[in-house]
Amino acid sequence: IYSSGTTGTPKGIPHTYALRSLQAQGFCRGLHIDASSGVLLSTPLSSNWTLTALAAALCGGAAMYLLPKFEEQAFLETAARFKPTHSFLVPTQIERILDFVAFERFDLSHGGAKFSAGAPLSPARKKETLARWPGKLIELYGMTEGSVTTALDAGAHPDKLASVGRLSEGIEAKIIAPDGSERPTGATGEIVGRAPYMMDGYYRRPDLTEEIVWRDPAGRIFQRTGDIGRFDDDGFLYLCDRSKDMIISGGQNVYTTDIESVLTSHPDIAEAAVVGAPSKRWGETPVAFVTLRADSHASPEDLMAWSAGRLAKHQRLAAVEIRPHLPRGQLDKVLKKELRTDAAALAVD
Repeated sequence: IYSSGTTGTPKGIPHTYALRSLQAQGFCRGLHIDASSGVLLSTPLSSNWTLTALAAALCGGAAMYLLPKFEEQAFLETAARFKPTHSFLVPTQIERILDFVAFERFDLSHGGAKFSAGAPLSPARKKETLARWPGKLIELYGMTEGSVTTALDAGAHPDKLASVGRLSEGIEAKIIAPDGSERPTGATGEIVGRAPYMMDGYYRRPDLTEEIVWRDPAGRIFQRTGDIGRFDDDGFLYLCDRSKDMIISGGQNVYTTDIESVLTSHPDIAEAAVVGAPSKRWGETPVAFVTLRADSHASPEDLMAWSAGRLAKHQRLAAVEIRPHLPRGQLDKVLKKELRTDAAALAVD
């Protein structure tokens, strides 16, 4: 499987039969997939997210409903007709379904569980999903490399919606500082993890494989995720940013996800992506690319003024650009590497 390439060139990740078997069995146990289940899949079969869910459905003997491509109407018709117990989605699909004009006309009262992965779903959208769409909402965070997996039952933990949940069975994870030292609970740093089913290394790239290795004092191998986060006292993991997406402005770390969470709480904003633009004064400074909800008419100036009162000084936006859509990869992840190229052309000083 190849990584999504949202921050760089995609990397080949070999998956052994043993790894796939352990993943499938873990999904069956953890997500309660068995012969009485119905699994609805609408993401590309070439993606790791889809294949992991597909393998679990086969392992558990579940019925499977495969959509040739994702469309809101087709998804809702299939869900209303077959009443799946498990629907595997990415956040943009959930957002499009909730925003679909005919959403309320479909009978979804069977209450099947929705599983969201591939990117964080904003706390505001989690609340909306729980309020409008019957059944559980489970957010999953994981790596194609297999080193870290967490799960959040959003309905059971309404005070933890900003997190991605607790570590799954058999997973170990730590937070480390830039110098490789382990950080305490509550402190922010890079997430490293190990699991029974993590990869041995990148395909034909021993150099990249060695870059992601971190060893604990006992010499055990953990893998660097490239994600910045922290654990709270209850063991819930909070993602701050991708290490490559973090902005250093005036010597301070700026986490783009914090700004994006503020922006997506605006009633006119459908989605937002924040990247760093070169700045003579600050080194880097945040700029935002946003899409608007239907019939919204907010201007960039309106959004900058609104967000300025809700962001710390070092987080404030130097520019906002409204677009009809954001560039996306195979699993609808926003391609920030493309936006950074566009941001570099903006005059922000």
